[in-house]
Amino acid sequence: MDHEQKPGAGLLQLLQFLWLLPHAWAVPEAPPPPPVWWDGLQNHTFRHTVFCQLGNPNIGLSESYDEDQLFTYDFSQDTRVPRLPDFADWAQEQGDASAISFDKDFCEMLVQEVGPKLEGKIPVSRGLPVPEVFTLKPLEYGKPNTLVCFISNLFPPTLTVTWQHHLNPVGGASPTFISAIDGLTFQAFSYLNFTPEPYDLYSCLVTHEIDSYTPIAHWVPENALPSELLEDLLCGMAFGLGVLGIIMGIAFFIWSQKPCSVD
Repeated sequence: MDHEQKPGAGLLQLLQFLWLLPHAWAVPEAPPPPPVWWDGLQNHTFRHTVFCQLGNPNIGLSESYDEDQLFTYDFSQDTRVPRLPDFADWAQEQGDASAISFDKDFCEMLVQEVGPKLEGKIPVSRGLPVPEVFTLKPLEYGKPNTLVCFISNLFPPTLTVTWQHHLNPVGGASPTFISAIDGLTFQAFSYLNFTPEPYDLYSCLVTHEIDSYTPIAHWVPENALPSELLEDLLCGMAFGLGVLGIIMGIAFFIWSQKPCSVD
């Protein structure tokens, strides 16, 4: 007797086949050596995440170490992009370019072939992004600095980041760095080089394209000292401490010269 196949059974078989496909091409490796344990061993996590979607960006890769993002990947140039200049030397390693290309093609195939079959059949998660703006270095008027727009609670990672100065658009911002964190949610960073001045007003606008939600984070200088005043203040403090040390030294010397009383 023929049995009617349940809806979704064929899709489940397809997903199982797609999952096993890259492993079938892999070269068998020798079994790993038994783990060695040391007292006080700490756990660290290196996360390599490839994502693709219908929004912007349509493909992305992020690599992080203990939730600190190290690199993104420029698929148009087939090269890693360091989030900070200190990571530039490590970004030159391209020995896994073929594996990254396979991950990209596999991810895009899932979106094009499997995605339409799941449309409307599974719940869609949403996370409203939360931006905040701060300076990369301590604030000093007239000294070059960098504004950081940090976006958390981001899912899916479809966003556009723009900057404003006194409500006027500002160019020259860095590319937006998107990284995956624990729990398959995302965070993003945007950087803007600037020279702070009194009465500055900068704004970071984050447009979550999937629902047209646009939160805004503002930055104004707080508790800043002009650089010259800061230098004068530090010099004055150093001079005051020096004078205090001299006075205490003289007082201690005079006290040590007093004759000891004998009963």
